[in-house]
Amino acid sequence: MLIREARTCDAATVNDLLHQLGYPQEGTEETAARIRSWADDPASAAYVAEDDGEVAGLIAVHVCPFFERTGSWARIVALVVFERVRGCGVGGELVGAAEAFAVGHGCVRMEVTSSDRREDAHAFYRSRGYVDQAGRSSRFLRGLE
Repeated sequence: MLIREARTCDAATVNDLLHQLGYPQEGTEETAARIRSWADDPASAAYVAEDDGEVAGLIAVHVCPFFERTGSWARIVALVVFERVRGCGVGGELVGAAEAFAVGHGCVRMEVTSSDRREDAHAFYRSRGYVDQAGRSSRFLRGLE
């Protein structure tokens, strides 16, 4: 398996992956532009896993500096593996790449959010040492459009 940076030519497959994650996309041009934007941002990375020359999964990670203290933390913004290869180690390889990116940028913590209905994803993160923060903090959202 090869973990590499996502490329604009991956946009159609990335759309398929995002659709499986529950985020249908309208076109490849917008996705290609987002891939290009992430590649141009030194605080961000998007990686794909290739298995036998085909993209099998995607992860996107972003580094944020702490405001209240020195250092940085990183956030997994998206992680999805094609259903047909889930449980084969693709997700673990992708998370490893995201964590290496974060460590390389001086991060001391990684975070990820996952919908309450994604119990398999929760088990996956726990198996990698991620601690569930439910009950210790809340997430609040407000649209700005």
